[in-house]
Amino acid sequence: MDKVIYLDNNATTKVADEVIREMEPFFSKLYGNPSSMHFFGGQVQSHINKAREKVAALLGCLPEEIIFTSCGTESDSTAIYSALRSFPEKKHIVTTAVEHPAILNLCKTLEGQGYRVTYLKVDENGMINLDELKSAVTNETAIVSIMWANNETGVIFPVNEAAKIAKEKGALFHTDAVQAAGKIKMDLKNSSIDMLSISGHKLHAPKGIGALYVRKGTLFTPFLTGGHQEKGRRAGTENTPYILGLGKAAELAVNNMDKENRYVASLRDRLEKGLTSLIKNTRINGKASPRLPNTTNISFEYVEGESILLFLSEKGICASSGSACTSGSLEPSHVLMSMKVPMTFAHGSVRFSFSVYNTEEEVDYVLKEMPAIIDRLREISPFADGKPLFGMDACENKHH
Repeated sequence: MDKVIYLDNNATTKVADEVIREMEPFFSKLYGNPSSMHFFGGQVQSHINKAREKVAALLGCLPEEIIFTSCGTESDSTAIYSALRSFPEKKHIVTTAVEHPAILNLCKTLEGQGYRVTYLKVDENGMINLDELKSAVTNETAIVSIMWANNETGVIFPVNEAAKIAKEKGALFHTDAVQAAGKIKMDLKNSSIDMLSISGHKLHAPKGIGALYVRKGTLFTPFLTGGHQEKGRRAGTENTPYILGLGKAAELAVNNMDKENRYVASLRDRLEKGLTSLIKNTRINGKASPRLPNTTNISFEYVEGESILLFLSEKGICASSGSACTSGSLEPSHVLMSMKVPMTFAHGSVRFSFSVYNTEEEVDYVLKEMPAIIDRLREISPFADGKPLFGMDACENKHH
């Protein structure tokens, strides 16, 4: 396809050219094992140290508080399991009903192993209630895990305040910051956050690299055991090229965050204003809450989101109905259901997520194509005459 308009950057991002250039020498010239005793490996280790400093600068923490992992999911699992193993007498976890599957599915697994999990609700704007959090955390709580920003709606949670509540109750606090890193300024050294997860491919580094921040002094039990890599905190030969790529991406984010945030926010606002003015029965989910500058989740009443995505794809437009980890499911988004978005809207939701590589011309192309797509789908929709979509009643009952 000649024209590709990529508006699914919350699923993954293009690897920046600067990142590719940073990585290239470590595939061919500087390929030594950084754990080797000889000089050839030792020089590689020095580059890893510099990359660790760059990631630490992005998060506002000490370099020694950064552990390199394979992805955000590994970082999430490491944080949760570490807390449970460090405090085996505590059998309670607090999280939210709108977390990424990396947290939600892990919690479901742990429930089957005898742990108790409290899932905090969100309001119609996608925001948690800190008073509910205060009531949920007890002296039996090992860890509170609340995402920094929601991957589907972009809603930003008050994680610094939530971390203080957890600390006051004697629980560890972890945040999945996969979507937030590179878009929100972070100062972990002046926060109560104990652990934080990031993933490289959400901020223009490659897939297959992530990091876990662990506050100095926090009890920690490794998830992967074996060699002495990462000071014994994460076994396995270091993925040197990708670590260097993540370091460069972190450096780019630090240097360009303010400018890029303003730019992508202008693109998002241009799209939202255009779609809501051109297409009736449209709502922006989470708009009343603080949101990431690059993310919008828009519902079009009386149509199916999957059908919208197929028609957009035919036009070369790449978007999403939510998390890439749940794509292929015909169930409405668990995030939108938690927000009590009406079923007639929830089924017709599309997430557009921007990066600095997008343009106003691309937004205008979407605005040109989208009204006809929605009109066509509404013409053939079972919703059009007010009748529920097949199976809707059962689906609605299931979620309420």
